[in-house]
Amino acid sequence: MAPPKRYELTFGDGPDGQTPPDDTVGDRVVVAATGATGPGGHPVYADASGIVRAEISDRGEVRMLASGGQQSPRSPVRVEPLH
Repeated sequence: MAPPKRYELTFGDGPDGQTPPDDTVGDRVVVAATGATGPGGHPVYADASGIVRAEISDRGEVRMLASGGQQSPRSPVRVEPLH
């Protein structure tokens, strides 16, 4: 089965980076396949700006990738494939 072409990543707004239980807040970013592979050999996805980059495995495991110097990307609290 081919991997999804796009994913929605949700990042928490809480002080610990987690989404509150009611899920009313959080930043959502849609990323699309870039055609590249990451250090783990899985597809790399990026948002339209190219700033948010993530390697996502076929099991939905996410490794955030820095797109520039001094960047320390947070991990998403939820990853949803988009069809």
